[in-house]
Amino acid sequence: MTTRPDILCIGSVLWDVIGRSDRHMKHGADVPGHITRLPGGVALNIAMTLARFDLTPALLSVVGRDPEGEELVTACERLGLITDHLYRSDDLPTDQYMAVEGANGLIAAIADAHSLEQAGDKILRPLITGPLGFVEAPFPGPVALDGNLTESLLDQIVHHPAFSQADLRIAPASPGKAERLLPFIRAGHGVLYVNLEEAGLLCQTEFESAPQAGAALVERGAARALVTDGGNVTCDATRDGILAERPPEVMVTRVTGAGDTFMAAHIASELRGADRPTALHRALATAAAYVAGGT
Repeated sequence: MTTRPDILCIGSVLWDVIGRSDRHMKHGADVPGHITRLPGGVALNIAMTLARFDLTPALLSVVGRDPEGEELVTACERLGLITDHLYRSDDLPTDQYMAVEGANGLIAAIADAHSLEQAGDKILRPLITGPLGFVEAPFPGPVALDGNLTESLLDQIVHHPAFSQADLRIAPASPGKAERLLPFIRAGHGVLYVNLEEAGLLCQTEFESAPQAGAALVERGAARALVTDGGNVTCDATRDGILAERPPEVMVTRVTGAGDTFMAAHIASELRGADRPTALHRALATAAAYVAGGT
């Protein structure tokens, strides 16, 4: 019998190929460094962090039946993640993400999530026709969504009865996909996790601080928004007020996955019963440790 998940993670499950150098890099730079391949994708990054908090996440995504996909599913199972509900495609290849990071941060990245986009609502079948939920008996727990899903599918999720009882937590995946979260703002449903740039894109303006951005998102209709700004103040904004805290100062050794780690740590803290200030503090500490090279 499949273990009942504590949370569902819906979105990108892929291989991260990351090139890192300890040198500052400019356009066209050719420098020594290290290249790694690790399980990744927003949904998977969140799930892996949740598992480190002794929670049991289930993945809803598409993974090919190619060798890369078989290897990825095996890696996920070893991490304690539920993979039974993945859509396994014979025709679609396993997605991947490639990034280059220097001492001055992320230089460039390409996300190839075309299989996830083409799979569409096939990845949602376990929530609509079982066994995780049904239209007449919706899944009642937390769901982490990422913006690698198409805007039409995200809009479908906002209004679909199978998600009517879910505690939706949503991240845009990247600034280029931030506007895909607009349906959740229009509906006033779910908790948004965005950075300052993504908040600006959603509001079609520029902000000087996370609290300013959080207030604007709530004013536009968001039920709740957590806005990060690198090493500057982070906020948790709702209609009842705005909490703000500056993250710990650390030596930055990596940036890819930091936002996903923050989101997962925040969700885990609230699932364990933490109040808003405590959850924000713990999430910032966890993300800082990750950026500094910890697990």
